[in-house]
Amino acid sequence: MRAGGGPGQQIAQSLQRSMPQIPPPPPARRLGDIPVRVVYLAGAVVATVVAVLAVFVVFSGDVPTRQGSSDQVVRVAPAPSASPTPSASPTPSETPIALPPVPESKGYATLSGKASDVTGTITDDNVGITYPRLDAPWQARSFPPFSIAQRIGEVAVPHTVIASAMFPGESPAQKPDSNADYREIAAQAARWSLSTQFPEGATLDEWTASKKVPVGEGWTLGYKVTYTFDGAEQEAQALVAVVEVGKTKPAMLVASIPETNKARWRDLNTLAARVRPI
Repeated sequence: MRAGGGPGQQIAQSLQRSMPQIPPPPPARRLGDIPVRVVYLAGAVVATVVAVLAVFVVFSGDVPTRQGSSDQVVRVAPAPSASPTPSASPTPSETPIALPPVPESKGYATLSGKASDVTGTITDDNVGITYPRLDAPWQARSFPPFSIAQRIGEVAVPHTVIASAMFPGESPAQKPDSNADYREIAAQAARWSLSTQFPEGATLDEWTASKKVPVGEGWTLGYKVTYTFDGAEQEAQALVAVVEVGKTKPAMLVASIPETNKARWRDLNTLAARVRPI
């Protein structure tokens, strides 16, 4: 036998020829060897991921905080610049609306009708007072020049409205410092409501309440209004409260409910008992 050509070597060579051949691994690709379309695809994926992350980062602070069910703040549009805010005092060309003498003290009698459910508290940050938010049929609607308003029905005279604003007209010469001062300002606000919430010629016939606000400084007046509507004489119940809020001019809550919604007159009792400074 020849050297190196023994039976063992022949068997090894035979086994090597019978085994499948494994190709060598491909050489590592350089950046220039990658097809252009693959590069563009990878770039598009990265750009999309970055854009999505940017949206979440930029707008994460814009998610509104859910308000508690106890608060309902309703912003309304300001009065048009062409329509100046009505004054509580008549101009020299106007005849002052006569009012009966205001009682120094008179408890609020329970009015007729059924009180609406209170669903929360309206907080008027612009004015500085809070008062009850009432269930349907009361709805928050735009009603300039008030800051916040709840209404029943259409925006039309006579109004069925509960609304808050700063005391209309000029500020008092100095900040009120007594119940008598606030009572006088409340009477001016009631006179103002006659010319803005009711048909022309409406009269204030009777004060149904005259009392200090339940919390803080200020005064609440309840009153009965008579007016003519659709050729018939009708009656309304109304309320105004002026509340000290740390300014020379007090905040004002005004409510008027005509005879067509007399089933809601009891809601004035609810408002009078629960108006508060913030």
